[in-house]
Amino acid sequence: MSSVERIEALAAAVSAQLGTRVRRVAALPAELAYEVEPEQLLEVCLTLRDAETLRFELLMDVAGIDYLEFRKDDWQTESATRTGFSRARLIEEEIVPPAPVGGARFAVVYQLLSITHNRRLRLRARCERDAEPIIDSVVEVWAAANWFEREAFDLFGILFRGHPDLRRILTDYGFVGHPFRKDFPLIGNVEVRYDPDRKRVVYQPVSIEPRVLVPKVIREDNRYNPALREHPVPRS
Repeated sequence: MSSVERIEALAAAVSAQLGTRVRRVAALPAELAYEVEPEQLLEVCLTLRDAETLRFELLMDVAGIDYLEFRKDDWQTESATRTGFSRARLIEEEIVPPAPVGGARFAVVYQLLSITHNRRLRLRARCERDAEPIIDSVVEVWAAANWFEREAFDLFGILFRGHPDLRRILTDYGFVGHPFRKDFPLIGNVEVRYDPDRKRVVYQPVSIEPRVLVPKVIREDNRYNPALREHPVPRS
């Protein structure tokens, strides 16, 4: 059975078990991805885990997504700007899925693995409320979600309803903001240093200047110029 046939067989099994509770979204040919409404997330996850034809016993990863400014600009590679390279509007629609239904800014993606059937599946659910994004925790379905959800909370500010211990996991307890939000300043909001007089770490306003982390010049070599692809780059 080819990889495409395997994917379509899995899609048929998902459709038989979940029907209209999930929507298939764009993915690479050898991948399968679905979107679910947030209010049906837990019910769908339980079915994906327990149905004999699916048996997605293992949660491989949970990741937050920030769709701010998603697909609003074309690629800008010939002239880098002070805001960095723009987001991918020109990528093929059948490869990169659009933003979640409803226009939500934040979403959560679950990467699932069926050990029983040796299959993978991606599930996406949008978060309610852009100002304070929130979604149900899946810790009761997959215990491995505990630290994954803490990471998404720490980096994106996504709240997981029902999580047993939703605390920061990567940044300091006094850290201000969420680093992976696209509106978070690259230099941060505060900085920390050790104060020898107080004999403890103190927080203070950022003292460094904003900096640009994108190249100012795009070199014309065989990675970008089709006319040069057949010729190696001279080495000095």
